[in-house]
Amino acid sequence: MATPTSGPVNRKGTVDDDKLVFDTSEGVEAITSFNGMGLKEDLIRGIYAYGFEKPTPIQQRAVMPLIQGRDAIAQAQTGSGKTSMIALSVCQVADTSVRDVQALILSPTRELATQTERVLIALGDRININAHVCIGGNSVGEDIHKLEKGVHVVSGTPGRLIDMIKRRTLRTRVIKILVLDEADRMLGRGFRDNIYDAYRYLPPELQVCLITATLPHELIEMTSKFMTDPVKILAKREDLTLDGIKQWFVAVEREDWKFDTLCDIYDSLTISLAVIFCNTRRKVDWLTDKMHSNQFTASVMHSDMPNKEREVIMNEFKGGATKALITTDVWARGIDVQQVGIVINYDLPQNRELYIHRIGRTGKFGRKSAVINFVKSEDIRLLRDIEQYYTSQIDDMPMQVAELLISQRGGGRWSNSERGRGGCRSSEKKSRKEKKEDFWYNVLIDE
Repeated sequence: MATPTSGPVNRKGTVDDDKLVFDTSEGVEAITSFNGMGLKEDLIRGIYAYGFEKPTPIQQRAVMPLIQGRDAIAQAQTGSGKTSMIALSVCQVADTSVRDVQALILSPTRELATQTERVLIALGDRININAHVCIGGNSVGEDIHKLEKGVHVVSGTPGRLIDMIKRRTLRTRVIKILVLDEADRMLGRGFRDNIYDAYRYLPPELQVCLITATLPHELIEMTSKFMTDPVKILAKREDLTLDGIKQWFVAVEREDWKFDTLCDIYDSLTISLAVIFCNTRRKVDWLTDKMHSNQFTASVMHSDMPNKEREVIMNEFKGGATKALITTDVWARGIDVQQVGIVINYDLPQNRELYIHRIGRTGKFGRKSAVINFVKSEDIRLLRDIEQYYTSQIDDMPMQVAELLISQRGGGRWSNSERGRGGCRSSEKKSRKEKKEDFWYNVLIDE
């Protein structure tokens, strides 16, 4: 039976939220301090050294069932500390005296798998946790060498992990916990067969944990095939959108007006870093070329790029070498760049679950930030569906938007400092306000 629970979070860099509510299985309690969880002393030191002062709400409720060996389904908003929750739970249950893989963490993207490995190493530094990331694009020989030498935890993507298992390089006989991060994606059509394939090689008494920001109904039905009486820690749907994120839309009647609108926004906003999402790789490449031809600096990332190139681009973006990253949904899940101050949906995502993943790239741990959605007339019903599903409100972007966004430390204007010339909108074209007025007039007439 599900029990609603709530509680504050006072972690440094977060906002207090006494209204956050979870539906949990009976018996799940909120443990409001790391010391109250019975963790190893050196692990607690690693947690504090990493910057945590108190557990986040999902950590308060999910860590104890995980370290007690229960199957679990944990759902919470993006940016709520799920990756570190996985890492500290795995570090607690791992026996470092045994030089074998004891935990397997599967992620849908190379970047998320790499990030998980880094958090594992950071939190487990004082207890000598050995973690390794197995992802496509990295050296197979290096993976074989590391696994044969012995590691406690492996984080990776399904394809490479299955390859290592079938080569008998990744030995599974003492694996006791399998974690599927971004479980809605991992159990979707693209990865489902790979997950079932890997599951066949794992011990029958395996503990299985699903971690996700969105939880489609079909995923819950699927879990009965490989989970045993799982503990559920589920955020209320209306709590999934992040506090502190302003959500706006800009009406664009035609596709070719989007770029002019983007130029307007570039000219007016002062922020640190921005992520711009497009729905296709072709659109990403086109927009990047268009930006560069108009003297904007921007990075680009999509799944067709080699792993090393993606890693270089990520590091450059984190370091502020460019203020904007143009990408597909490969960047929408779990990747943590805390300086991101704005997300622009150049294309509205194709389903409501992707929306919450995209906007979670900003507003990390309660930081003030914004999401701007470019909306054509055919997108209106999807936008309203997103609002209704998440009990959220997406407002018309005000003309004085620059005054409403406070620059984060290290930010600067995109436009004058990063372009060789002024605004790209022709004086012969309609102003954005005029475009929006015409657009909404037509929408209202149609309805």
